[in-house]
Amino acid sequence: MTKLQIRAFLYQLGCFAILFISVRYLVAMYTNLTGFWIPMVAFVVGTLLSPKFKALNTKDGEKLFMKWIFMKEVREIE
Repeated sequence: MTKLQIRAFLYQLGCFAILFISVRYLVAMYTNLTGFWIPMVAFVVGTLLSPKFKALNTKDGEKLFMKWIFMKEVREIE
């Protein structure tokens, strides 16, 4: 794995973790869900809302890109 692939993985993991923990807390506090439904809902919401990062080889070298559900186009990170 290259340096940018590792960075893409860590960015994606960090974004997912922040969303998962936030949604898990909100679901536990403000809904009547119990048991495994709390982390299941948090997992689905975190998966759908977190941005996707990918390191791709281009003609200019390897670059890091991000795609997010709230943005129309793919954004170059570096």
